[in-house]
Amino acid sequence: MSHKIIFYPVGNGDTSQIVLDNGKRILFDYRQTEKSKDCKSLEIDLDKQLKKELREAKKDYFDVVAFTHSDSDHINMSTEFFELRHADKYKGKDRIKINTLWVPAAMILETATNDEQSDEYVIWRQEARYRLRIGEGIRVFSKPDKLKTWLEENDLSVDERKHLITDAGQIAPDFSISLDGVEFFCHSPFIKMVDENAEFRNEASLVFNIRFNVDGTIFDYLEVGDCDSDILSDIVNISKKHENEDRLNWDLYNLPHHCSYKALNNEEKGERKTVPVISVEELLLHGKAGAYLVSSSNPIKNTCDAYEQTQPPHIQAKNCYKEYLENVSGTEMYVTMEYPSEEKPLPLTFIIDSDGSSVERNNADQNGVSSIISHPTPRAGCK
Repeated sequence: MSHKIIFYPVGNGDTSQIVLDNGKRILFDYRQTEKSKDCKSLEIDLDKQLKKELREAKKDYFDVVAFTHSDSDHINMSTEFFELRHADKYKGKDRIKINTLWVPAAMILETATNDEQSDEYVIWRQEARYRLRIGEGIRVFSKPDKLKTWLEENDLSVDERKHLITDAGQIAPDFSISLDGVEFFCHSPFIKMVDENAEFRNEASLVFNIRFNVDGTIFDYLEVGDCDSDILSDIVNISKKHENEDRLNWDLYNLPHHCSYKALNNEEKGERKTVPVISVEELLLHGKAGAYLVSSSNPIKNTCDAYEQTQPPHIQAKNCYKEYLENVSGTEMYVTMEYPSEEKPLPLTFIIDSDGSSVERNNADQNGVSSIISHPTPRAGCK
């Protein structure tokens, strides 16, 4: 038995996929750009790549598509790719179906006017609301008072839809570690993140401990949206309070917000290296021996200009992460737009099996074969 976790080189954006041994597929976020359709672009043509993978698997759907939140770098051009149920104009052709849509409650509830939102966000809000109204094909994470009010306004009750709602601290019932070899423990969003904020997009991102069990070997994957250090600190402290500290463990950590320093320390980037706040430091030290870090981002340069860069990725954050990875005897930090090279980035695939984890190095463009390496040689980079 083995599973795969695939990260796609989509620039400063997020798209990853879990492919289970039983064939089920879970896609996290979707970012396509017009330029990525150009054969000269370094960013992958995600539309073409995902459809190719599905054809090879003889599928025209994903079992789950999870949008961690609704910023454009997590949904861009997705309404052109997926089949949506709420309107005929989004059906048919070669659109890809979604069996179950996973969204944070914020994606149902955000109330800014259409003029203040991206067109695609408005479309996904309509789709999520439609699925919740009819009571199928959706899972909503968090049950704030605002959601209860929304349900009542639509002549529904929490009891009628509670089977479609999962709160922080609970395991999503769509998958079973005994049957599927995986479970999804929801760290966030918390109820207070929605009820106490008028704008709650990043604060209410989906955050999971995804735990695999292959023949008794446990592998923990932290899938994190665009959280800052305040939210991650809440996750750490609440996990400790409820004796869920084991859910902070990680063999693989998908770094928040394209290696932004704000996921380490919301207030201070640092001159050469970001110093994490105490609770985030605790999280970093939950890494296991042999662990990996992944930054879904553009290349992270070790140049003078990079240290002055405002937008992520931040070299100061990378310097911090690499130090803590070394402290826990981790294996490697990967940057999606650098793998296997900046000149030709390709999907980065982790194989999860009874031996732990390994990285599938895709050399198909060079010699037509792929190889698997358990302990990749670290590349030269920023120190």
